[in-house]
Amino acid sequence: MGISEVTIRWFTKTFMVLVTFSVILTARAHAHSHISPFNQFHPIKVGDSVWTEGFWADKFHLAETAVVPSMGETLKSDISHAYADLKIAAGLIDGEHKGTAWQDGDFYKWMEANLYLYAINKDPEILTELDEIIQVIGKAQQPNGYLSSFIQNKGKAPWTRRNDHELYNSGHLISAGVLHKRITGKSNFYNIAVKNADYLYKTFMPTPKKLARFGFNPSHIMALVELYRQSKQQKYLELAIHFVELRAPEKKDWFGDYDPTVLHIHQGDMVQERTPLREEHDAVGHAVLGMYLWAGAADIYAETGDKSLIEALTRIWDSANNRKMFVHGGIGQIDKGAAENFDFIHEGFIYDYMMPNARGYAETCANIANALFNYKLMSILGDSKFIDNAELVLYNSMLSAVSLDGTKFFYTNPLRKVNGVLDYDNLLNETPVRKRYFSSFCCPPNLAKILAYLSTWAYSLSENGVVVNLFGGNKLNTKLLDGSALKLIQSTDYPWQGDILIKVDEAKAEPFDMRIRIPSWAQQPSILVNGKPVASQVLAGQYAVLNRSWKKGDLIEISLPMQTQLIEGHPRIEEVRNHAAIKRGPIVYALESVDLPKDTDILDVYLPTNADLKVEKVTSFLGGVNTINTQVFIRTDKKQGMYRALTQPEFKSVDTRFVPYFAWANRGDEHNEMSVFLPILWQSPAAHIH
Repeated sequence: MGISEVTIRWFTKTFMVLVTFSVILTARAHAHSHISPFNQFHPIKVGDSVWTEGFWADKFHLAETAVVPSMGETLKSDISHAYADLKIAAGLIDGEHKGTAWQDGDFYKWMEANLYLYAINKDPEILTELDEIIQVIGKAQQPNGYLSSFIQNKGKAPWTRRNDHELYNSGHLISAGVLHKRITGKSNFYNIAVKNADYLYKTFMPTPKKLARFGFNPSHIMALVELYRQSKQQKYLELAIHFVELRAPEKKDWFGDYDPTVLHIHQGDMVQERTPLREEHDAVGHAVLGMYLWAGAADIYAETGDKSLIEALTRIWDSANNRKMFVHGGIGQIDKGAAENFDFIHEGFIYDYMMPNARGYAETCANIANALFNYKLMSILGDSKFIDNAELVLYNSMLSAVSLDGTKFFYTNPLRKVNGVLDYDNLLNETPVRKRYFSSFCCPPNLAKILAYLSTWAYSLSENGVVVNLFGGNKLNTKLLDGSALKLIQSTDYPWQGDILIKVDEAKAEPFDMRIRIPSWAQQPSILVNGKPVASQVLAGQYAVLNRSWKKGDLIEISLPMQTQLIEGHPRIEEVRNHAAIKRGPIVYALESVDLPKDTDILDVYLPTNADLKVEKVTSFLGGVNTINTQVFIRTDKKQGMYRALTQPEFKSVDTRFVPYFAWANRGDEHNEMSVFLPILWQSPAAHIH
């Protein structure tokens, strides 16, 4: 099967558009090596923004001193065997392959995390270690460019089983190689990535029929677009587009043209192939597979302006983020289930508004991929709602996956933990406490990467200015798209307080835009410049656009008043009807049984709607957080039976504290319970308190 007619028509249609933009790109080349023509906002260079103090500076330091180093020890030890398996493939040591089929990709992600650290701290030991590893990878790569240690060490033929993750491994190999080139200027890793990408091009362009169903976990689409951006070689963009087309080359009837060589659980909606992407309306299937596909398609739109892609992606985003996302930004509602058409679904999306609490999945990789998808849509469309959702993930369902000491991890991030609900001994990745290692180790290096590069998301560049996306103590030293220098200094105690100061340290004399995100939760926000209110509108859920001639010493004061709020779910979310959660600013809170009287069941705790929610900053608790102190009621009349006659319940009141969701499970043992949503009492049940 050659290039599809749709692809050919697309190339014809967009060729002149790309030519038109080439003049603009050439003019800007001195400032930025690649500008995606259909993005409204453009990324700053890695390392141009650096956290200096406060919340995200502490998390970067955690990544630098604990998360990445300890993860490296794990990946290079017999616990994981990831590095050893690459050495076996390289012929450097003897032994049997012990890791998963996808662990090469996870190892490359850890290498990326190191590169992001190096871009900021310039530690030469990082490059020394990476150079040694790159030599091993180069020796493991076959002469034709193929590289997958699981296949090579097992003596298997390539491309025989869809879920052997060969394209996933290639995707992260290529991404890491491109990043290494950008940050270090060296070509040793980049050459390996190019050789692998060229092999993929020869193998899949055109695609033999027997390979038309490959691409189980499509990290390779984003990677190929990044390689195109780095190399300027059109064939890599062409291949990325081709892989999107392969996900559903034509419509299938319900019993469809199923491939007997592909396991039934790896077909249909599970892998987003039942419906062609451009015709899709819903977020379906495995959440990570979907988000990687959609993020890759967003990258393709940024380069091509294919309207059918962005129209589909915004429909899918609406489904995933407005009808299938947990309150903490997590996605992938369940571990196992079925789609509307009976396709098997694993770690993925099911029906609208079906949001289980204790059985909720919200895999860390899926949550991070959701943040990435939102970031890419923000860059394309310039709408702050996307970065609002990304921030929700970052502070909650992403950060909850790592322990406060940076050495242990969660794979899943449910909204409730109740003893006896899950049989952890018979589950693969769900654990009662964070673990140093689990067999599917894809999530921890993803988390390490985002902690290391998150400062790059703090700012974007617009056509004539800069965009402030995320808040935190940082310094920005970058160039605008016209090549002029810009330096900003940001200071804040965000997310615990909503006051942000941005000082201009250097700027061009000509007027330019300063776009500042006003989160959707901010009530009555305001902005002062040099002590005077701005004339621009400052509205929640939008970017405030400040256009003026800026000069050194100008001071921007942003006020985002934070109110502690009770949050309820849509009435169709049956599990949280007549329940409420606590949220303040971007932080979602949780109640742990360790903060309740001994032997209290979390399911017996009720939250009164008239609760006095008191904020307390506790610098010596859980690394320094704001807690929400309040009164809850514990139901004391115990009853048995699945169904029982309703009688007037009895309660006792208890003073307790709610902690940020990301910090739960850092104090107790595996029997500690937790819940984000609690049933509500609409008025204080004083008559029944004893």
